[in-house]
Amino acid sequence: MDKTPQWHSLSEHAEKIRNIHLRELFQNSARVDDLTIGACDLHVDFSKQRINTTTVKLLTNLAEARGLHEQTEAMFGGQAINNTENREVLHVALRAAPDDSFTANGESVVEGVHEMLSRMRSMANQVRSGAWKGFTGKRIRTVVNIGIGGSDLGPLMAYRALTPYIQEGLAVRHVSNVDPAHLSDSIRDLDPAETLFVVASKTFTTLETLTNAKAARGWIVAALGDEPGVVGRHFVAVSTNQAEVEAFGIDASNMFGFWDWVGGRYSMCSAIGLSLMIAIGPQRFTEMLDGFRAMDNHFRTTPLAQNGPVMAALIGIWNRNFLGMASHAVLPYCQHLDRLPAYLQQLDMESNGKRVTSEGVDVGFDTGPIVWGEPGTNGQHAFYQLIHQGTSEIPCDFIGFGRSVDNQDQHDLLMANLFAQAEALAFGKHGDEVRASGVNSDLVAHRTFPGNRPSTVILAQELTPSVLGQIVAFYEHKVFTQGVIWGINSFDQWGVELGKALATRIANELVTSSQQPEDHDASTNSLISRYLTLRSVPG
Repeated sequence: MDKTPQWHSLSEHAEKIRNIHLRELFQNSARVDDLTIGACDLHVDFSKQRINTTTVKLLTNLAEARGLHEQTEAMFGGQAINNTENREVLHVALRAAPDDSFTANGESVVEGVHEMLSRMRSMANQVRSGAWKGFTGKRIRTVVNIGIGGSDLGPLMAYRALTPYIQEGLAVRHVSNVDPAHLSDSIRDLDPAETLFVVASKTFTTLETLTNAKAARGWIVAALGDEPGVVGRHFVAVSTNQAEVEAFGIDASNMFGFWDWVGGRYSMCSAIGLSLMIAIGPQRFTEMLDGFRAMDNHFRTTPLAQNGPVMAALIGIWNRNFLGMASHAVLPYCQHLDRLPAYLQQLDMESNGKRVTSEGVDVGFDTGPIVWGEPGTNGQHAFYQLIHQGTSEIPCDFIGFGRSVDNQDQHDLLMANLFAQAEALAFGKHGDEVRASGVNSDLVAHRTFPGNRPSTVILAQELTPSVLGQIVAFYEHKVFTQGVIWGINSFDQWGVELGKALATRIANELVTSSQQPEDHDASTNSLISRYLTLRSVPG
């Protein structure tokens, strides 16, 4: 790709624009109008990025040359674009309307999606109404979702994002880490008789999830007895492995499946969202799906230069490959979105953290950025110093909302900080301005802000279920677009397998601790031996 005419044109353009400050770029009175996009209910302002209309044209030329439209239609059309696993990529079908058409292997999948949603609605309504009771006859007051990766990050992020919509008297907790403290801390104040566990694992063999699930089962049995039906009233499964689910003690009628064409980090709209649907109710969950679908349609049908996810992706490529910016900060000015940066870390870094193309050839250029972030204003008192005055240039996404369900006056202060930070990053404060403010000459360098730090501002009226769906789909399609441009497979994750395989082997060695480890490098052997010694010391 980096040998194409489109790439060469962008490289030449980057040399011309690289040293032009945003202060100068903003002398164009049409800039904000030219670089602001409406994407469904999202107002997306790219004007503080270090681009101009020529950059946009060159980037869209690159997207067209890389076949973005064709690849988009291939995904929506159910082609097996995940070539290393020979799978379709149809998470967009999870939010399809009943009369939409999506096929996998030539067969319609929409009816199956809506059948599963219907089963989820039935389960959610039973728990929310109190019709589903635990073994002792008490109603369920806490649902604990046990999963990891996409089976945890999506439901957790959305649950926290939609806190105002949670049914009163019903709570959901999320357990992912195999560290026993995570489960223990999550259940220590719960009544087992009022607790329902949702075990989310497609294969029902995921080491961390099943370890936690077995420990949770032990907790339930210890409290309620090892009677037939105890486990079945306090556990349901999100899985496709019926044999393992039943062996665990869960009736197959309480197993909610999904499909191979759903990747874990794209699965929030599937049965993986069961705990979320229980919390916010089927109607609000449907509104979230509607938001996803609206952004899907925007992405699929809108011309590239007015397409929110596409432009976010192309500007990300511009920053990564042509301006040399290695990381990307996501900064929601909304406490309810406190887990969005972590969710997007997985979405982006697990998808596009690749060093070879779909054909297995070294890419020869940088791919996925390091994604990180924290809600404002907390981050302002932590890492914004580096963003403003550090030696690394870090593009930022600021996300904010016009209305708060709590205190609007206080929300105004929050949003004032968002606008101020984006303004300060873009325009800075030059040395002569610092001197003019009366600062001592020996402090001028310390009080100077270079500015020219790029950011995007995304605004919506309010964080509703629909808007949350739009935001997540926005970033899903951004990641997909970048994968197409880079020529990589955004839908496999072989990089996580080696560590998992080694962990299983070492775990077996720790069980047979009488034998000294020999099959690893010297450092790992030494560390395992030290661990066995530390473990054996009386507390």
